[in-house]
Amino acid sequence: MSNKRKAIIGDGIIGLTTAYKLLLKFPHLKVTVFEKEEGPGFHQSGRNSGVLHCGLYYTPGSLKAKLAVEGIRAMTNFCRQYEISHEICGKVVLATSIRQVDTLRQLAKRGNANGLKGLIFLSKEALRIREPNVRAEETLLVPEEGIVDYKAVMQKLIELIIQLGSEVKFSSRIDRLNLMPSGKVRIETKEGLSEFDFLISCTGLHSDRTFKNLTYHTGPLRIVPFRGEYLKFRHEFNHVVNHLIYPFPDIQYPFLGIHFTRMISGEREVGPNAVLALKREGYSNTDISLIDAWESLTYIGFLNFLRRNFSFAMGEFASSLSKKAFISKAKVMIPGIEDYMLEKGTAGVRAQAVDRGGNLLMDFRVIRKGNQIHVLNAPSPGATASLAIANYIIENHLPEQLQ
Repeated sequence: MSNKRKAIIGDGIIGLTTAYKLLLKFPHLKVTVFEKEEGPGFHQSGRNSGVLHCGLYYTPGSLKAKLAVEGIRAMTNFCRQYEISHEICGKVVLATSIRQVDTLRQLAKRGNANGLKGLIFLSKEALRIREPNVRAEETLLVPEEGIVDYKAVMQKLIELIIQLGSEVKFSSRIDRLNLMPSGKVRIETKEGLSEFDFLISCTGLHSDRTFKNLTYHTGPLRIVPFRGEYLKFRHEFNHVVNHLIYPFPDIQYPFLGIHFTRMISGEREVGPNAVLALKREGYSNTDISLIDAWESLTYIGFLNFLRRNFSFAMGEFASSLSKKAFISKAKVMIPGIEDYMLEKGTAGVRAQAVDRGGNLLMDFRVIRKGNQIHVLNAPSPGATASLAIANYIIENHLPEQLQ
């Protein structure tokens, strides 16, 4: 019986699903998941609004489109199997002006091409029944989308990994990593040294740095952190939103714009905007790392993005500084929303990959270098698609001799 050992860095949802899927397929393996924080999903995986995305927006044929559709069905089945709170409540996507109607119809065709089921356009009467406070010229219903408790998903994955004979180590920041002449990877933490046959990096906001530190090569992209800030409805105004309400997207940006979400807890939130975070794990505008800020602000890719998208960036910045500006964007979809209905909500930071030309990289990106696999880019819907991403990594990047 083989005694091969694999290390996974990062216990966000992609790190955990990858460990779980590895153990299901290769029960003889021993997997150790290293996490620098004291618990699971401290960052992107635990700081999102818990939406199950099914692949409406993504370019047909892209890896993201394929894995989003596979992923939502796999995640839904996982939640059913382990009785994790979720609901397939559907979402509406709105064209709020006549000029958006034709493009919304093109978006529906994209969704059909990606394999989505049941897409329909709602009459104004049907929209009024579903979301009486919403106003739109045209409405697309995406019935497969829903909401989920991703923190509960991660807790169940940890339980399953342990049951399958492997381990998840919290508060285990990697101090040093060496590549041995044998091809093995030696990892040093405060607990000591361990050797592994293979390493998979799922480090999210630090994926580009991890790649460079562990392979000694500069990667093909840079992570620029964008903070998304939310407001939430005061409890007595939760009735304003029934399900998921999204604006017509600008598909040149990966940010879906300010939208309304009914969360699995029953709370309702509105947001997010998208502003540069001055720290990779900076959840407020007072969280600043001089190193992180300097790295982003002097990166030629970010400067090129800013030069080409200055008005977009300023609009997002304004909505961060001004609650009135934030709410004005929400009023386009729900005209009756007012300041007194809302209070400060949560914030998350998106690991946005940007190339040197200033292009925001939309698709998932996984690279193998020797005995290492690096998940370099796994933005939204990374959580929804995580089980499918894990399968993709195993089937396409894991060398046969190491299985």
